[in-house]
Order: sequence, then C-alpha cells, then structure tokens
Amino acid sequence: MIKTDGVIFDVDGTLWDSTDVVKDAWNKAFTDSGYDDPGITADRLKGLFGLPMADIIRDIFPQGTKEEIDTLTPVIYRYEDEYLQESGGRLYPGIIEAIKIISDQIPVYIVSNCQSGYIELFMKKTGCSGFITDHLCPGDTGMYKADNIAKITKDHDLKAPVYVGDTVMDRDACRTASCRFIYARYGFGDVRGCEYVIDSPKDLPGLIGIGS
Repeated sequence: MIKTDGVIFDVDGTLWDSTDVVKDAWNKAFTDSGYDDPGITADRLKGLFGLPMADIIRDIFPQGTKEEIDTLTPVIYRYEDEYLQESGGRLYPGIIEAIKIISDQIPVYIVSNCQSGYIELFMKKTGCSGFITDHLCPGDTGMYKADNIAKITKDHDLKAPVYVGDTVMDRDACRTASCRFIYARYGFGDVRGCEYVIDSPKDLPGLIGIGS
C-alpha cells in the first residue's frame, strides 16, 4: 500500500483512449489544409502520446518546414477539439468511479503534455470536473510534464504525491520531479521494473489505501 496525500493522473492511456477519434481529426486537418493524407493510425498515436504535442506533430510531418508546422498546428488542435467535442474518447472501465472514490478522501489532479483546453474537454465530456482539484499542461504553463508535476506538488503543498501514468516518459518525468510513479499497465506503454503497477483503474483505490 502507498500512503499519499494527492493523486496526479496522466490523461491519454490512463484516463481514456482518444486515439480513434484523434487520428480521424488529424488526417482531416492535413487534407483540408492541402496536404496528402498522412495515414495516421490509432496505433501510431498510441506510440507517440506522452510526448509533447509539438514533438508528435514533427514525428508525423517530418518534411514540414517550421512555417508549415506553425500554420498547421492550430488547425490540428481545432479539428481535434471539434471531433472530441462530438465523440469523446473511450474511458477505461472504472476510471471515473476510482476518481470519485479517491477524491472523497484526498485531492485528485491531472497533468498531461497536451495543448491548452484538452484537459478541460476531457473533464467536460466525462462529467468529472467536480472531482479534480487542479490541472496543468504545457499549453497553460509553457512547461513540460516533470515541471508541471513539481508545480502541482508545490502549489498544493503535497508531501507524498503519486503520479499515475502509462509510459516510460511518465516514469522519467516522475523521477525528475521526485514523485512516485504508479504504472497503469492497461494503457499504451510498456514500462518495465516498476515498483507500483495497476492492471485496472479499479485497482488504484486499494493500492493507496482507500476502500470502496
């Protein structure tokens, strides 16, 4: 069991899987902007999510000039927002229930390497806004995951936070931020040698000593 005074969640691969919707939005953004269909797949996005958004776009569009990428990026964000507003992502079974159970006793936060507005969209689509104490992303702060984890920790005077994520990048960010990492093995990544692992969101409350 882990004793903690705050649980910080990643979004993609931890709270929901939006890749089926996002790949359609991104492919459409490219073609409507006059480019060839890049053929982005959900599986490819699963291997990239967790990286900063700018790095994901560069990986998908390596031939793009800085000017092209700067012009295309807000279009991608707009299409993604419109598609997700319509359809939302696929929630992992039990995740909202776990958040509710945990938030009854300790605060819950979200930190993700996403654009501004994405976390708010997630909370709106899933109805969990009232259970989230605070959230941060690079689009809001200009900082990446490790620094945002550290900021949440400092801003809320957390003494023993944990971060729940699904990728090696999440684990490494936790090491940099001196935050304990819980590996969500049901998500996108393959992270070896983790001390704390959950195979379902339903496992989390028990791991941190909160009963249902």
